[in-house]
Amino acid sequence: MKRGKMFKSRGDTKNQELNESFVRLAYIAEIKEWDNRLHLERIRQYCQIIAQAAGLTNHESSILGLASQLHDIGKVEIPDELLTRIGNYQADEWKLIEKHTLDGAKILDHSTSSVFQTASTIALTHHERWDGSGYPRGLKGEEIPISGRICAIADVFDALTTHRSYKTVVSDEEALKMITDSADTLFDPQLVKAFSDKFSEIQSVKSSLA
Repeated sequence: MKRGKMFKSRGDTKNQELNESFVRLAYIAEIKEWDNRLHLERIRQYCQIIAQAAGLTNHESSILGLASQLHDIGKVEIPDELLTRIGNYQADEWKLIEKHTLDGAKILDHSTSSVFQTASTIALTHHERWDGSGYPRGLKGEEIPISGRICAIADVFDALTTHRSYKTVVSDEEALKMITDSADTLFDPQLVKAFSDKFSEIQSVKSSLA
């Protein structure tokens, strides 16, 4: 038997190990809320699809997708009681929740890895909004890195269309309308168009990872 049929190449093995490491690290961050393994894989694929549709290279899109799985790593710093509570947060408690963006960036910062660098940026900026109404820094428009803008759309779509204890599920079509209606306010209009143009692919991913 040829060696190539027995073993994967070093590059393939390295990529697989890196991907698995990211998934396991990301899973730790959200395990207190729900079994999020499918959520993380959906986010990865949604981000990659949007990135490619927006004109990023395959390599850039792959890095962004992989990095997006760590978008909520900062939740490890949120007290369990806040994570499991259904609403009714006080102002100081909201500040603790919003701080997961800063904590996530801090955890992932100062790495020489392009994937971890991208993950740090996404963790920090995926709750920023196009009109400046987001957090933690109130960045506006293209002040928000494209990786954060892409993950924002993917994360909101997944939150709207999958079950969470604190909300009802909306249909894919309703979620698409909500996102397109928010173009140029909450979300980058060009990225919303990319998302809309590839919506059938997004739905296929969702169906396969339900």
